[in-house]
Amino acid sequence: MTKQRHNTDADQQTVFIVDDDASICEGLSNLLEALGMKAEPYSSAEMFFEHWDSARSGCLLLDGRLPGMTGVEFHDKMLQAGSTLPIIFMTAHGDIPMVRKVMKSGAIEFLTKPFPKEELLHAIEQAFTIDRDRRREEKILNSIRGRAASLTEREREVMSMVTAGMLNKQIAAELNLSEIMVKTHRRHVMDKMGAESLADLVKLSERIKMP
Repeated sequence: MTKQRHNTDADQQTVFIVDDDASICEGLSNLLEALGMKAEPYSSAEMFFEHWDSARSGCLLLDGRLPGMTGVEFHDKMLQAGSTLPIIFMTAHGDIPMVRKVMKSGAIEFLTKPFPKEELLHAIEQAFTIDRDRRREEKILNSIRGRAASLTEREREVMSMVTAGMLNKQIAAELNLSEIMVKTHRRHVMDKMGAESLADLVKLSERIKMP
């Protein structure tokens, strides 16, 4: 039976391995851990999903053919769950339609067993970089969303109009407010959003796709 190893540190990048061949799981785990990486093997899709935590970072080495669930179905389930964990497919039974499907769905690489160690390590390095970049971007977006959530309904209206290019006079007429009040709301929006200029405010709005 494959030994399960778990780490509660969500920031440590881990190579999750899902393959029903215990010898492959063990061999890959030993190889990666000998190279100083954290590896966590699973012998089935069910076992992986039972322990999976979306906060964990790293990448997934996924066998293309698993009992009860193909690698493609597994990948689709991860995508439906909103996972951004980079996936590297590995299989001894790969075919062109499968390669096209998983790559189109966002898989990082498709390795045909047996694959050279260098090819595997290159794919993992690439996946780790993608994962770090995605999580860094998500952290930034969450910060912007948090600031936007602090706006009042009126401030959101003013922000929407300001970033659409409307002048204070036009906004005042549209919202039936005085220009002084519009300027006050506008100043509050800039302060809460942490924007130093109108250009900054527009960029922030675009990044979180505010209406």
